[in-house]
Amino acid sequence: MKSPIIRGTTVLGIIHNGEVALGADGQVTFGNAVIMKANTKKVRKIAEGRILAGFAGATADSLTLLERFEEKLSQYNTLKRAAVELARDWRTDRYLRRLETMLVALNAHEGVILTGNGDVLEPDNHIFAIGSGGMYAQAAALALLRNAPHLSATEIVRQSLSIAAEICIFTNHNFEILTL
Repeated sequence: MKSPIIRGTTVLGIIHNGEVALGADGQVTFGNAVIMKANTKKVRKIAEGRILAGFAGATADSLTLLERFEEKLSQYNTLKRAAVELARDWRTDRYLRRLETMLVALNAHEGVILTGNGDVLEPDNHIFAIGSGGMYAQAAALALLRNAPHLSATEIVRQSLSIAAEICIFTNHNFEILTL
């Protein structure tokens, strides 16, 4: 099974000092050279505002996966269980298997990254990053956590996304950041 194609975007979430923040840039890139849109919404509050979710990948695929994830949340009512059940479906369902996207979901205590390979990842450091600029943002967030732990989760996400936007051509400075 091929891995999802990660389209130009950056999504970063963090759980830090009792605060949860999830942010993304707004850029949609066509191919390697054209910015189609600069202010797309890639993060959402779901499950009656209890969970933050963000996606990177093909938009229609991402929205389809997000919709399926919400169904699993209403069915199982816990983040991890819903993520595991969705990952199971994603690997076995013919339609879902073709989706080219990744998903980050966070609540007040935990978070996961879902991939098209059936992975449900729980990063050790409570930093959740996906997309073409995700690793830049993750590195910046880790550095900020180590060197400025007094910063809020929101400020760490904002600064980390800004650093990623300065490095990654698929990431812009039009951020949307949600908190719990």
